Amino acid sequence: MPRPAAVGSPGYTETLACEPETARRARRLVSAALNNRGIGESADAGTLIVSERVGNAVRHTSCRLVRVSVWRVTNDLVRIGVTDKTHALPKMDPAAYDDEIGRGLVLVDALSHRWGYDEKRWGKTVWAELAVPTC
Repeated sequence: MPRPAAVGSPGYTETLACEPETARRARRLVSAALNNRGIGESADAGTLIVSERVGNAVRHTSCRLVRVSVWRVTNDLVRIGVTDKTHALPKMDPAAYDDEIGRGLVLVDALSHRWGYDEKRWGKTVWAELAVPTC
């Protein structure tokens, strides 16, 4: 299991190589972060979201590194972000019935409370928020 670095209030982050194998490490980070916060029941959705976002960065950017972050936005929301140094913004295109790719943002949209991106001078962070289940 990765040992996520604690950041902010409370959060975890790790900088990873922008390559296909990174999705596995990103899933481990998200799973560890959510389990450490006592919300492991959100791990399935969180790991699928981060896989899709990292996969998009690998396929559609020329970045050497991505930064994966998980942090508690409020008591009710956890945000999972993938940061890269490109300005290409995500867009949700409709996928045809027989398309083998192109459904990533549709999945992220379905699994998350909401998603979006923050443009930076040097790139962007694409994020999705998960609603934290209440007991």
